[in-house]
This record gives sequence, structure tokens and C-alpha cells, in this order.
Amino acid sequence: MVADDQADLAVSRIAAAIGEPARARMLYQLVDGHARTSTELAIVAEVSPSTASVHLNRLKAERLIKVWVQGKHRYHSLDGPEVASALEALSVLAGVSRGKFVPATPDYLRAARTCYDHIAGTLGVALHDRLKVLGWLAPRSNGREDSYDLTPDGVKALEALGVDVAATRMTRRRFAFPCLDWSERRSHLGGAIGAALLKIALKRKWVIQELDNRALSVTSPGRREMLARFGLRV
Repeated sequence: MVADDQADLAVSRIAAAIGEPARARMLYQLVDGHARTSTELAIVAEVSPSTASVHLNRLKAERLIKVWVQGKHRYHSLDGPEVASALEALSVLAGVSRGKFVPATPDYLRAARTCYDHIAGTLGVALHDRLKVLGWLAPRSNGREDSYDLTPDGVKALEALGVDVAATRMTRRRFAFPCLDWSERRSHLGGAIGAALLKIALKRKWVIQELDNRALSVTSPGRREMLARFGLRV
């Protein structure tokens, strides 16, 4: 019965972590898949920043959330689809629904822009997701969630686009990783491969860089090529 007792205790700890109203409000703000800062979650939970920090540490300890470090900022998201499924099931039992995330970023920057030297915004996030669906990206063999490698299909596909994958691997920067998008609060593709894709898109005029800001405009040929090559409707 020892194993059963330990399982019961684990379940009760998770239930207690979810059951506190402020923590529940934080968790449900993350169900939509968009990461948020502790300040944003403190506002949602109607608690002080210091109290929010305590709550977030508790949720992290129970593996209900994880933390992304992006520059000077720390973003919080649910620790996997199982957590989201459990929260959705509780919502069904409670008979309630939740509002959707609405970014405050200007439309021209939210649609497509550069993040350093890779594609960000709605376009960047959609491209990242498509590369994973197509099976071109996979977690690195060390099992870390914060870095990718190309699969054999990915290598073949990107080389067909004109990316010198071998040379890209030789650069001194990270090869590929999920870079949290500040407007979408989901990941776009960063690293040397992300930079190579932007370079190809600019060279082939799939996108055009605005002169006075970081916005990218997708051209008509770009829309056709992204649909043909990635199955991505822009």
C-alpha cells in the first residue's frame, strides 16, 4: 500500500496547488498556450508581485508550469499538454469557459517581423509549428527542450531551399532553438537555421524588410512558395 499512499499524496498536492483561487486563475490564463510574465499573472490573480512569485514557485514545484528565460524576461507556461487537459476537464465539470489571449502588439509588427536575424511574429510562429509537423525539426539527442536538430528529411528539405546545412552547423552560434515570441507568446525558430531561413526568404523576395522598422511584408510569390514548400497559408 506504500505506492498507493504515495500516489494519493502526489494527487492531493497537485489538487491543493490548483485549488487555491489565485493559482487557479494563473493556470487558466496559460491554458491557451501563450506564455506570460509573473507581472501579468500577478494582475490576473489580483495579488502582489511578491505573492505571485510564491504562488508560481509552488506551481513549478508541482510541475504544473515551467519557466522560459528570454533575455532579461522570464515567461511562464504550462508544463505540458497533460496539465492543460486536466485544467480543461475541471472547467467542463465546473461549467465555465475562459477568454482568449489578445495581443496588444500593433498589427503590422505582429503579422511578421525580424527578431534579431530570424523570422518572428505570427508568420514566424506558424513556420516553426509547420517545421515540427513536417518532421523537419526534432529535439536534440541530449533531450533538452530548448534546442533542436534537423531530421534527415529536414536536412534534405532545407538544402533543396539553398541552405548549406553543413556550413550552418560550423558557425559558433546555437544551431536551432525555440525562441519565445514577445507578441504571440509562443515559439518561433531561432538560431543559425532560423537566420538561414530568413536570409533565403529575403533573397528570394518571399518577404520584404521595411526600411524604418522590423516589420516584414510577405509578397505574393512568398505566399505561393510558403504554401507549396511548407503547406503554410499566409
